Amino acid sequence: MTAPSGGPSGTDGTDLVAGTVHVGGTVLVVGTGLLGASAGLALRARGVDVALADPSPTAAALARDVGAGRPAGTGEEPALVLVAAPPDVTADVVADRLLAHPGAVVTDVASVKGAVLRGVTDRLAAAGAPQALARYVGGHPMAGRERSGATSARADLFTGRPWVLVPPPGTGAQGDAALARVRALVADCRGTPVVMDAAAHDEAVALVSHLPQVAASLVAARLLDAGDEAVALSGQGLRDVTRIAASDPGLWVQILGANAAPVARALHALRADLDEVLGALDALAADAGAVGARARVARAVDTGGAGVARVPGKHGSVPVPYEVVTVLVPDEPGRLARLLADVGEIGVNLEDLVLEHAQGRPVGLAEISVLPAGRPRLEAELPRRGWRVAG
Repeated sequence: MTAPSGGPSGTDGTDLVAGTVHVGGTVLVVGTGLLGASAGLALRARGVDVALADPSPTAAALARDVGAGRPAGTGEEPALVLVAAPPDVTADVVADRLLAHPGAVVTDVASVKGAVLRGVTDRLAAAGAPQALARYVGGHPMAGRERSGATSARADLFTGRPWVLVPPPGTGAQGDAALARVRALVADCRGTPVVMDAAAHDEAVALVSHLPQVAASLVAARLLDAGDEAVALSGQGLRDVTRIAASDPGLWVQILGANAAPVARALHALRADLDEVLGALDALAADAGAVGARARVARAVDTGGAGVARVPGKHGSVPVPYEVVTVLVPDEPGRLARLLADVGEIGVNLEDLVLEHAQGRPVGLAEISVLPAGRPRLEAELPRRGWRVAG
């Protein structure tokens, strides 16, 4: 994996916060769902001319209405095309746009890159225009939401998020120029560009994106066989694990099918770990004194903790251990806002926040993550302001 250049100042040294437009000319967004409309909103906020196209006139009109751009005109000649089509048609749409706009650079947002690159290469070869591949740069912003469509779009969806760029190999100076153009697009969307090859990308997302989706779906599916009494005991842990399970099945069939081999390898490795834990638990169920079984379970949990420690921390920095202060918040309008205001007035920076509703009680449990030095201050000051801090 190649680290992005330019740091917080962007790929060309300009300040991402200052409002400087990096992309010149019109950007044509093809596909106006969550990612396409969010890109349009982000680019429009930087003053970029955005044209919108979608097979569904209703979807395109909705994206226009939320402010993501203007309808594309007949004969539109963009400087850059962003394809945000469903994964199973991305390669065809990219190839069509490369052929239709010979002066434009084309990129996409599909979450699988190898299959798209192969499809684009084959389509261009069949059309007798293999040289057009130099104007293509695969892309994958590591951002999204559980909700889809233009109504869920946000201008800040990509802010600070990795945006993987996958230039085809061997495209020379023209390919370098295309990559620079797409880096500029990422800068205007306030993403963080990361250059990788297609195979490395697909292996990486199989582990950090596709495997969690499958695991969350399988865990959530177990709830269908549970009684109401069991489900009523659900806490934040279950919600954390299953949060992404309510995703679009049709979309994920496309993604997993296109990245089948890397995902299968990740699942085989996970199954081996599960078999190890299952064997230990079966041994304990048969004999509570089974030698070594508890050590095998402990090793699995400990290894998981070591893995979590590798997940990047706030703003992609090295993970920092936080302390958690739990505060009881009445389920009433304005109370959470007041709590956050009090935390700010005390002078402690809120690093993260989880809100869990207490079972059968009209209160929430606000878990406020702060740097270790801030915990004693909050525990001392919040009760003076009328808050009940859980001990």
